[in-house]
Amino acid sequence: MVVADLNRERLILNDGRHDDMIRLGRVSACQEGPAMIIDSHMYCFEPLDEPGGHASGQERLRWAQRGHGQHHQPAWRVRDRAPAPSHVISPPDPSRPEALPDVNFRVDHDCGRVVWTIDGEDYTKQFLPPGLNHTRFTAHGAIAEMDYAGVDLALLHTDPMLGRDSAFLGRCVQQYPDRLRSMAPVDEWRIPDETEAVIEELATAINVHGLHAIKFIPPLVSPAHTEPWDDGPYRPFWQFATSLDVPVFFTLGTGPRELMIEASEAEHREGYLAEQKTLMRWMERYPDTACSLTHGFPWRLYVEGERLTVPDAIWEPFQNPNCNMEVSFPVRIGDLFDYPYRQVWFVLEQMIEHIGADHLLWGTDMPFQNRFCTYRQSRQWIEQYCEFLTPQDLTWLMGATAGRILGIKSRSSNADRSP
Repeated sequence: MVVADLNRERLILNDGRHDDMIRLGRVSACQEGPAMIIDSHMYCFEPLDEPGGHASGQERLRWAQRGHGQHHQPAWRVRDRAPAPSHVISPPDPSRPEALPDVNFRVDHDCGRVVWTIDGEDYTKQFLPPGLNHTRFTAHGAIAEMDYAGVDLALLHTDPMLGRDSAFLGRCVQQYPDRLRSMAPVDEWRIPDETEAVIEELATAINVHGLHAIKFIPPLVSPAHTEPWDDGPYRPFWQFATSLDVPVFFTLGTGPRELMIEASEAEHREGYLAEQKTLMRWMERYPDTACSLTHGFPWRLYVEGERLTVPDAIWEPFQNPNCNMEVSFPVRIGDLFDYPYRQVWFVLEQMIEHIGADHLLWGTDMPFQNRFCTYRQSRQWIEQYCEFLTPQDLTWLMGATAGRILGIKSRSSNADRSP
């Protein structure tokens, strides 16, 4: 196991002291000075047919094929834009995600999208937003978007399709050290059988490449291991990960991979609550580590007509002060509801009531949210339309909560950061 000394500067709240109680949210503390606008969910990535931390570009394309096959965005035939299915490019056996159909899945560099061929016809879908040259989104592109939208800082996420290259993410941060932070990738499916190797990779990501948080995606745990991801063969990994003194960001699913693909909506909802129970056990076992749930809840499961309706049990994890949640609606339901998303205002008000603004983080999933609204609008629907939010609520939601979790000190600025 390689554990290098952490030689990066840790920026923290208040007067520069490392205050674990504030970081974990056990006491109230707002940032001093002008409020920062922090996007807690952004990506930077290389073209989808480049390795991006995988063994080869072809291996990464296989992840992209799985992702495009399962995503809800519509597919169409290229020659006439006729609607087409995309599940046909997914593995026919959900228990064997590696068994992908051969459809010549590839990158169309000119259009900045993927294409596949079935019976001589080319098909595509806009999982990626249009306008990404060569299917990449660089740190420079991220900063250009942030400058125009008045965003001070963004936290980069990681995902197998978009890349698992800690060195690349570290270089993105180094290009804009005052504007970007990054999560470290974890190969969840390798943990039970390659524990030491995964631990070493995580140590390198945090201690050598200077990354700032851990991304863990439970739906990616190996289908060959049925143990819950909070214990058993995962415990050595978690013991090391939580010793790094960085927050953990979870993207919860609705249960084992087979269940996620084949189950009814009711079973999906039950599965999500079961995953929350696993998270609650994890938080009890590691009380000194802050965590956050990315994307919010699986909102598409809770759409009822023209509103979102969530069960009372869904708020239970937030009784633990270590638990935080991303506020991210446009990218998840922007195809169902239009700007300014009046249908979600009520549930955001519930989130303020049950979770607290000081445990909510604004996030956009940039550049993917651009499928449905502009980056500026992803701020405006909250700041200009949700009149139930107080100025202090907005301070926490739009940056202070993320700053607390990441240990980011507010900085003075005379710039106008309004969208």
